[in-house]
Amino acid sequence: MKIAVLDDYQDCVRSLDCFKMLEGHEVKVFNNSARGAGQLAIRLAAFDALVLIRERSSFSKALLQKLPKLKLISQTGKVSGHIDVEAATECGIAIVEGVGDPTAPAELTWALIMAASRRIPRYVSNLQQGQWQSVSATPHNNVLGTVLKGRTLAIWSYGKIGRMIAGYGKAFGMRVLVWGRDASRAAALKDGYHAAESKQQFFAEADVLTLHLRLNDATRGIVEAADLALMKASAIFVNTSRAELVADGALLPALQQGRPGYAALDVYETEPLPPDSPLLRMENVLASPHLGYVEKDSYELYFRAAFQNVLEFANGTPKNVLNPDALLP
Repeated sequence: MKIAVLDDYQDCVRSLDCFKMLEGHEVKVFNNSARGAGQLAIRLAAFDALVLIRERSSFSKALLQKLPKLKLISQTGKVSGHIDVEAATECGIAIVEGVGDPTAPAELTWALIMAASRRIPRYVSNLQQGQWQSVSATPHNNVLGTVLKGRTLAIWSYGKIGRMIAGYGKAFGMRVLVWGRDASRAAALKDGYHAAESKQQFFAEADVLTLHLRLNDATRGIVEAADLALMKASAIFVNTSRAELVADGALLPALQQGRPGYAALDVYETEPLPPDSPLLRMENVLASPHLGYVEKDSYELYFRAAFQNVLEFANGTPKNVLNPDALLP
């Protein structure tokens, strides 16, 4: 098969141990993104199969219809709204899904929480400029960091990642407060944590608030400007899940107005994040380049499953097919 691996920004897929699984197939790894359906259609016209790195590229109906040779999309992890599944099925393009592990995104979330609470990136950056123990040249922004012990860690959704974050918070002596569906709050209570009685309480009491929701029609824009306005001026808002969980245009004004006082972000509505983004110029924002799953063990796990799915399809025994109707004559 002629296989394309898309959006390998760091050119690291070829160095993975599992890459040798594709020996015998013609494989092209793309390290930069093509924008627009027209550019992608030209780039991918000759390929039988695509391996996608999470949601770095989107596949609309218009694009899929321009790829008549394409028979397979192998997804690292799960499909999350970036592929028009119905259109793929109509075009006879099978979509196979892989596996995931919550460890890397949970650890990255905690790293951001610790770095944000102690203002470590600002201290380090200013030290490199010759400024000792300085967060900001502006006096009112030159604030002290804070410890996590004794503060309230608010977790929205108590799934695999949420549970791990709760455990980290407990280990650091934090009060863990959970919000989400009834089942999430009940599970948190059973595990000895607190469950918020309302969304208003959840936002108002948080010292650190972190989102761990899946993005779907029900959760898109679920965090509104009014919710953010309830947060403390000293609170940290953390989002390593999906930028679209926050209502369009709500976060930037909230940070400018100082409620919440700080944000630690790993996800953005446009990725890669444009270098002129206001978020990159704000002293109360810690921005990382979507590193939640970008880690050696996770890549080996994701790509081994994705490549195995390609091999199964090539052998005529497709597995983990999201849209089996695409395989019908």
